[in-house]
Amino acid sequence: MIDPHLGHANGTSVIDDNGVGPLLDTAPCGFISFDDNGSVKVVNATLLEMLGYTREEIVGRHVETILNVGSRIFYQTHLFPLLKLHGRAEELFLLLRPKSGEDIGAIVNAVRRERDGTWVSDCVLLRVVERRKYEDALLHAKKAAEDAHAEADAHRRQLEEANAELERLRLVAEDANRAKSSFLAVMSHELRTPLNAIGGYVQLLEMGIHGPVTDAQAEALDRVLRSQRHLLRLINDVLNLARIEAGRVDYDLEPFAVHEVVETVMPMVEPQLSARELRYEVDVAPELVVFADRDKVQQILLNLLSNATKFTPPNGCVELTATGDGDRLVSVRVRDTGVGIPPERLEHVFEPFVQVDASHTRRAEGTGLGLAISRDLARGMGGDLEAESEVGVGSTFTLRLPRPVVSSHETP
Repeated sequence: MIDPHLGHANGTSVIDDNGVGPLLDTAPCGFISFDDNGSVKVVNATLLEMLGYTREEIVGRHVETILNVGSRIFYQTHLFPLLKLHGRAEELFLLLRPKSGEDIGAIVNAVRRERDGTWVSDCVLLRVVERRKYEDALLHAKKAAEDAHAEADAHRRQLEEANAELERLRLVAEDANRAKSSFLAVMSHELRTPLNAIGGYVQLLEMGIHGPVTDAQAEALDRVLRSQRHLLRLINDVLNLARIEAGRVDYDLEPFAVHEVVETVMPMVEPQLSARELRYEVDVAPELVVFADRDKVQQILLNLLSNATKFTPPNGCVELTATGDGDRLVSVRVRDTGVGIPPERLEHVFEPFVQVDASHTRRAEGTGLGLAISRDLARGMGGDLEAESEVGVGSTFTLRLPRPVVSSHETP
């Protein structure tokens, strides 16, 4: 309850000549104080403005002056007895009588206390209209909060459902991927067996085990053998991809010089280079050492050199170079002067079964698995495989491999 006779912390009074402090006088609610005889002692400006009276018309007169007939009876029979009995009365409804004659409904909270040897009752009055505004504002805020909470719950449930659906789809995709990898592995194995048998029987025929072979027959057998080897390479690519996707590839990592692998690979591709009348250049420093799987690096370089050979026109050039790439990597580059790759297809060349030239008339053979397998192998060894290209100028594939880690007490 507001006490109009309270002072500031420094001891100065907040009471003015009217018996009411400035803070109380300008409070947003009405205030009136009267003694046990009903004589008004204090009234604030807010209540005076609400009723249309001056202070002189209220102070010193009976409190019933501001009450209508019904509220006067209520004051005599209920409000004042309640104050004398309990010392307080809360949330009581009164009809005030303003000077204009129109009654004003108000909610009253009152406290009876002794002040300066006299018992007085302090009352705070709030117009019902204002009270309803406050209550409506509170109800509106509560409703808005409930709506926001309900909306948040709805969004949360939708998110949970979406996450559950994504998890289900992820599991389905993983199952489908495992089934695909298992199917490819089984099919590749089942196809390799008859193809190996075809190759073996063709070689026996070429050796004349079953009788003499004419030149025409030998040429036909040679074509059969080339086709068998081509199919076997494709099937091996599919099998390698299935193993990589299934995570069943082991890496035998060790330090070795890059030029050692290059010296092994180049004799394998020189016949293809010569057949297509291509020049080739090799520039690999003997001191460059990587920490990787020797056989898999060889497989990657074979793929890159074979691709460069297939897509470079006659009289073109294929280069293989290796340089240090900082303290931790070695970069091996295969550059050609071939047809190049369109920018929109450059990154897609590393996806399985993707060919730069996907038309039915393309002359380069293959499944489109070589680069996908090569990059997966490179990343499996802690490196990477990247591509740069310009149509009509050529392409450069860069294989990055980690160097051996040199401990602090070792001399590099």
